[in-house]
Amino acid sequence: MNMSIISLDKEYVAGTYGRFPVELVSGKGSIATDVNGKAYIDLGSGIGVTAFGFGDDKWTEAVTAQLTTLQHTSNLYYTEPCAKLAKLLCDKTGMKKVFFSNSGAEANECAIKVARKYSAEKKGGEYYTIITLVNSFHGRTLTTLAATGQEHFHRLFQPLTPGFVHVPANDCGALEKAVAENKVAGILLECVQGEGGVNPLTPEFLHCAEKLAKEQDIPLMIDEVQTGNGRTGKLYSYMHFGITPDIVSTAKGLGGGLPIGATLMGEKVQNVLGPGDHGSTYGGNPVCCAGALSVIERLDEDFLSAVRRKSGYVFSSLYNAPGIESVTGLGLMIGIKTVKPAKEVVMACMERGVLCLTAKDKVRLLPALNIPIDQLAKAIDVIKAVCAE
Repeated sequence: MNMSIISLDKEYVAGTYGRFPVELVSGKGSIATDVNGKAYIDLGSGIGVTAFGFGDDKWTEAVTAQLTTLQHTSNLYYTEPCAKLAKLLCDKTGMKKVFFSNSGAEANECAIKVARKYSAEKKGGEYYTIITLVNSFHGRTLTTLAATGQEHFHRLFQPLTPGFVHVPANDCGALEKAVAENKVAGILLECVQGEGGVNPLTPEFLHCAEKLAKEQDIPLMIDEVQTGNGRTGKLYSYMHFGITPDIVSTAKGLGGGLPIGATLMGEKVQNVLGPGDHGSTYGGNPVCCAGALSVIERLDEDFLSAVRRKSGYVFSSLYNAPGIESVTGLGLMIGIKTVKPAKEVVMACMERGVLCLTAKDKVRLLPALNIPIDQLAKAIDVIKAVCAE
């Protein structure tokens, strides 16, 4: 039987994804190649995962070296990559403890558990409500779907985990009212709502949330699954705003292409989880942690300033361009509101050798953080040409 990969996939893989009609077979840097030999400039990086592009030499070397020594042990034993990655993350953020998992949804699940346990022990078991924002996205498990403030994700999966309240973004009054009317265990925010349309929160709102959380002794959680690990031009997006969260969840770009999530816990909550309170068979896997170390070690200020410069180039190039209504985002997490339907723009760009994403009604760009400026410029020219037609 000689079935094409696309036919094979449609026959045997659950139909949960609206895949593009492209079979990718190889890549190097920010260039991906399909089965027919066509090359594409990749502005999606696996939805913000391949932070240093395809086949990054340092990442490959670190992962391969770990693969040949110890690929998995479980958390019954100590391993060097796990311990070193936890220390590096704490050193770079000022956080105190890290729990490793496999994905962003799992990192958020852990964050929610920490907030609820902290509040239950400090105030009582009735303090379990988590406040999130309308248009947020925190994952696809039943609990992180409940945390997600988008009704269309909820419809077919009722009943969801109870105990979540959604308030409008950038509305401090609504947040204060929700805290006053509920027994709140935590506040969970994305500094830039990624899946919700690449919409940044305002500094005023973030400072309001931090102030309220401190006054009421409520753990403030920042979801850095998509915004983290250099994506916005800082190590984590909250660092742009001068706030200090109690809990940070992250994943995607952390592993550079391998599945890893992390929940970072600050001083207030660092000792909330004890033996048996949480766990993960694969969490802290030495191969994934070795890959993550090779990513985080390189995200120094010189590198991050280059991310910010590339961001400035994209924003200035697209601002007021024909067929483009607005550009939003932060760093290399960019949303483009186009006159044409976003999906139409993405398909036209693909035909011309540029891979983009969508978020709501916007074209979304999440290029590798180290994409060469000439490739980035060429891809932006393609987007502008498609939008202007």
